[in-house]
Amino acid sequence: MAHHGAGSSGSSSASMRPDDHRRKWDREEYERLALERLREEISAEENDKLNEPVHRALLKRREYKVDLDSKLGKSVVITKNTPASQSGGYYCNVCDCVVKDSINFLDHINGKKHQRNLGMSMKVERSTVDQVKGRLEMLKKKKEEKKKEYDIEQKLKELGEEEEKLKEYRKEKRKERKRKHEDDQEVDEDMAAIMGFSGFGSSKK
Repeated sequence: MAHHGAGSSGSSSASMRPDDHRRKWDREEYERLALERLREEISAEENDKLNEPVHRALLKRREYKVDLDSKLGKSVVITKNTPASQSGGYYCNVCDCVVKDSINFLDHINGKKHQRNLGMSMKVERSTVDQVKGRLEMLKKKKEEKKKEYDIEQKLKELGEEEEKLKEYRKEKRKERKRKHEDDQEVDEDMAAIMGFSGFGSSKK
């Protein structure tokens, strides 16, 4: 046991030698560096808050249709000099980035980074009671207008059908009159034959 103690004291004295290559952990030095880094991070955050615009517009609905299919089925030659806006994929000119497929592109333009670059926060405006009432009134009017349009279309269709029926009826009537006229002529010819006349024209003797 005494031999083991001597060995441990020998190793501790060996670690104090100046030519020892093992790493030493100085707690005070690391604490100082950690505090400095923490201060830098806090000051950077404060600077970001100062630089950030105070008022951002509330999130609102897009007024344009997102073009997802204009380039479908088309081939484009891409070289190293091709600008990002004309390369393969979907280009976002607000964030100056290319997204490879439509699903990720929709995720991007609906995402926080894109909306911030547009100058909008992700907060949605809270509607008032009057706004909700106005919206319901507008939807009601829209529905009534649609119903009127449908009624007009239905009436025009019905009128068209009636006109077709009338045309068919007139056609049938003309055919019927023609048939009746032909039947009357046949009866007259039969009567003339019975009475001994060959016809109503002049006869030679």
